[in-house]
Amino acid sequence: MEPKVVIMLFLAAIVILLFIGTPFKPIRFVGYGAIRLITGALLLFVLNAIGNSFSFHIPINLFTSSISGFLGVPGVAALIIIEKYIVG
Repeated sequence: MEPKVVIMLFLAAIVILLFIGTPFKPIRFVGYGAIRLITGALLLFVLNAIGNSFSFHIPINLFTSSISGFLGVPGVAALIIIEKYIVG
């Protein structure tokens, strides 16, 4: 399948789950996690767009998206500190 089709299917499933909901706890947990990962990736994208003018970049992958998505602003601050002082 093409990547566009897969992404559209995932987004459609998330929208359906958000509107209809689900009676099953495991599916709710997976949906909650997926929304958090997508939010984390978007947050990192915005950070990289702003940090581009300062020559600053944090890679967007599953690990960094999960940290920024589940921990929020403190997680992003931790990623910035790790990138700035420990890695590079």
